[in-house]
Amino acid sequence: MMLARAFVSHYRRHPIQLLALALMIVLATMLWTGVTVLTDQARNSLLQSENAVAARAHVIRSDGRPVGVDDFAALRMAGVCVAPWLELRRPPPEGRVIGIDPLAMGCFGDTGLGSGADTLDGAPFLDISEAAELSKEGYGSRLYLLARDENRDLPTGYILREFSMGPPTGELADSFLLNLDALSLLVLLITGLLVRSVHRLGIAQRHGSFSLLHRFGVPRQRITQWLTLELLVLTGICVVPGLWLGARLAGMLGSGFGQALDSLFDVAVYAGAEEALPWRAASIVVFLVLAACLVDWVVPARWRAMAGQVQGRTIAFLMFLVGLVGVALAPALAWVFVATAMVFAGAGWLTPEWLALLAQRLSNRTGSRREDPLARWRQRELAVMFRHLALPVVALQFAMATVLAVQALVTTFEGTFETWLAQRLEAEFYVEVPANADADMAAAQLQSLDGIGPWHRVIRGQAHIARADSGSQRGLVDERIAVDLFALMPISDLVTKWSLLESVEEPWQKLEADSVMINEQLARRYRLEVGDTLDIRLADTNRNAEVVAIYADYGRPAGEILMAGSALPAAFKPHFQSFSVTPGSVAMADIRGRLSDTWQTSELTIRDNNSIRALASKVFSQTFLLTRAISLLTLLLAAMALLIMGWVFFTTRVKYFQLLGVWGLPASKVRRQLRRLSVALTLTVTIAALPLGVWLTWVLVSRINPLAFGWSLPMDLYPLFWIELGLVAVATGLIIAHLMRRQLGHMDSIKQVEP
Repeated sequence: MMLARAFVSHYRRHPIQLLALALMIVLATMLWTGVTVLTDQARNSLLQSENAVAARAHVIRSDGRPVGVDDFAALRMAGVCVAPWLELRRPPPEGRVIGIDPLAMGCFGDTGLGSGADTLDGAPFLDISEAAELSKEGYGSRLYLLARDENRDLPTGYILREFSMGPPTGELADSFLLNLDALSLLVLLITGLLVRSVHRLGIAQRHGSFSLLHRFGVPRQRITQWLTLELLVLTGICVVPGLWLGARLAGMLGSGFGQALDSLFDVAVYAGAEEALPWRAASIVVFLVLAACLVDWVVPARWRAMAGQVQGRTIAFLMFLVGLVGVALAPALAWVFVATAMVFAGAGWLTPEWLALLAQRLSNRTGSRREDPLARWRQRELAVMFRHLALPVVALQFAMATVLAVQALVTTFEGTFETWLAQRLEAEFYVEVPANADADMAAAQLQSLDGIGPWHRVIRGQAHIARADSGSQRGLVDERIAVDLFALMPISDLVTKWSLLESVEEPWQKLEADSVMINEQLARRYRLEVGDTLDIRLADTNRNAEVVAIYADYGRPAGEILMAGSALPAAFKPHFQSFSVTPGSVAMADIRGRLSDTWQTSELTIRDNNSIRALASKVFSQTFLLTRAISLLTLLLAAMALLIMGWVFFTTRVKYFQLLGVWGLPASKVRRQLRRLSVALTLTVTIAALPLGVWLTWVLVSRINPLAFGWSLPMDLYPLFWIELGLVAVATGLIIAHLMRRQLGHMDSIKQVEP
């Protein structure tokens, strides 16, 4: 009991330290809980969504007529597993409604649509009978008959076609989750540093008390056990409110993410994070706190002593260099993460000492020029602070570097994605060619229309390619590979303004002359370049074609070649065809009528590309809102930690600041020096974070994304955001100085010595 009172007495004398440590544990738990809950819920919900409404097959009639209830009954009686899916489009704010039959979905079993049937509960899903009643109110509707992909042997008169309810964004959600996972690891590192920094400051102040206890006969092992028990009790108390706050944080931020994926997949994908507290995250936080705070009792003393010596700094510098080289040369994503961790570890090890040495040298230069002695005092004091506040300084540096990188990535992705989407959706309308319909006759009808705007026919299928010079060391080998085929006929003004990653001069004219373009994924995967020659097999025909351009194709993993439709052999059978049409002075209703008459069907799939573009842009902006929010919270947490640590550390040096007043400096000028000192501390850390943030941006756009998904992003830095971070740093420094006014408030009563 006496030993317990001895441990508690420290916090009775220093309640601010107890409050700071408790607050750090609560905030760290809150942030980590919010991130892990959001990531887990997003991933699980995404998998359910893909099982429910991802691209799959649906049954259509080969005569072009729409399917109905009679077709559903006939197919089920023939033993075909199909499920009705009634899509009802209502105007905002109600939006799309989908009628389903859970009983019919039971034939899918544990795979395919059936595995997600239990999640289709609530908006926008209704029982199909209710959706049918709503369709009587005059809303446009369409019935789909979903089927297994393996149902290839259908009764006569029916065929399978691809079915998807959302825009083709491919791996956009996977890319988001990968970035979120990487951010989560950085958040875990930063929170560990913050908790350790507050705890180590208290340990340093309690060193004398521990030495006294040891002299009175308390073994050091016993002291360590009591420190562990103290941390367990404090963490156990603080984790629960942190979990609750983190779950609420996930609920608030998750609503934006849920709306994004809801728009993308047409299904409510965010299962509420408020149903139960995530105790798994709590166990990780408890382990993190104990590991971060008690690592000194695990690491040998000579290793800890070496960390601050020349030998330790040399190891850190070598680790830093090896990490840089490793990131640049790593062949796989896992090695990139390992090398990135080495760079962060080396930078965190070296930064406080380098900043302290820089401040020390500046003070020496200031002293040699006999300039303002207060400037020399500030620089000396800054050097001391960099060494004593090493952990919160490093945490703030990592947080700001992360925020810089994520902000650059998201802003770059927004601009790039908008440009790419505008290129792909340049036409005003998209018209799907029905199964077994004559696309040549439809093209002739469009060609004959006076006043029609630019249009082209899109032909999609599959080709097999190999490099024509297969003896080359680089690129493809003799074995042919299957790639997606994307053909256009004619090459209209809708595509000739595309922004290409690489190209020869006049690439579109050369495309019409039997050359090809390839997407970035194919170029990276097989190290193809502009000017290479590909041996292409289309149906039963082989031909050689030069690669005249490489184009961006974000969000999908497949390799693709683009060629002129006029170069396709007669035996080629497309998997899918459509028309991209800008009506010009012709009414779209007239175009629809002509195509309906040509194809002898009233069921045409015509989409307004402007609405698709608006939806995709909204999805994208909402998807990365979560990343922005977590980055900002990480930055605020690190800034708060530096604020608390700075305030606590400044209070330990109050007597030195008071000496300035005793030596004749007015109280107002003492406070001014304090403001300049605290702002210099936070602003210097921000400047030190810039190189790390720029490098991390390059890693995200040029290494992680290409290795994970096969496509990269342009490298943009956005220096205006650096100014915003600088303002955050200045504000943090000013708050620290303001908090110190209470500690120095009684200096006004000190008699000033006249100079």
